[in-house]
Amino acid sequence: MSFDKGYNNRKSYGKKHHNKKDNLSESKRSSDFQKTADSVYNNENSDFTDGSIILGRNPVIESLKAGKLIDSIYVNKEAGGSISLICRLAKEKGIVIKQVNEQKLNKMANGGSHQGVIAMTACAEYVDIQDILDIAKEKNEPPFIIICDEIEDPHNLGAIIRTAEASGAHGVIIPKRRSASLNHTVYKTSAGAAAWVPVARVSNLSRAVDTLKENGVWIYGTDSNGEDYNNVSFDGAVGLVIGSEGFGMSRLLKEKCDFLLRLPMVGKITSLNASVAGGIFMYEILKSRTVL
Repeated sequence: MSFDKGYNNRKSYGKKHHNKKDNLSESKRSSDFQKTADSVYNNENSDFTDGSIILGRNPVIESLKAGKLIDSIYVNKEAGGSISLICRLAKEKGIVIKQVNEQKLNKMANGGSHQGVIAMTACAEYVDIQDILDIAKEKNEPPFIIICDEIEDPHNLGAIIRTAEASGAHGVIIPKRRSASLNHTVYKTSAGAAAWVPVARVSNLSRAVDTLKENGVWIYGTDSNGEDYNNVSFDGAVGLVIGSEGFGMSRLLKEKCDFLLRLPMVGKITSLNASVAGGIFMYEILKSRTVL
């Protein structure tokens, strides 16, 4: 299969992506992702280790001016003075700013003097969506891109990035808000894959999906009411949406999907962890693209 055939003409793959079976039994419907009752990513202390945070106003300002890789900045919403300068510098660099209270900062600093501001360093630089598409083009391969819809648990995101690297994905897209980011927990969980897999962080996932479609990428979402993934071909350019741990895909993103897929479940448990389910789909995509 040539790159141009799969990448530049989504319509040329339309027939290949139709069901192999028209009537699927719904007796074993299941969610592809874990509907956990536990709150995720609430205890952020685990993400601020091994030099991954910068405490205090002057250290944060100098780090911003020096171009240090910073993922996000936490500020006391009631603080003044040089906090406004920090926020301005961060906005100029596209860094996410999170306003929190003093108690939150104290917990994150673990006894350190934070002066109303803490910066979380990033383990890698973010890229643009076009960068990911260009990588696929340079390799003469149809794009294979993972889209994480509000994956808030850094361990899940790290595991997804690790599998994405192993299965040959060209990149991962995450939203700026309501998502884990490229912090050091993600890096460690990914076993270093976060240093190799390009990650784009976008303000709007729906617009990102539109951009992918304009570039010939078919969008596959995961949903309990979708088709059995065994009955679908993954030939061509693929964008795989992995929904959040607790709620699956957002409604708007689901509506933008070209295909909705589900994993067959035959046991008493009717859901899988997001990274586990995503891993199954990624290797199905790899199997469709190569001879293992």
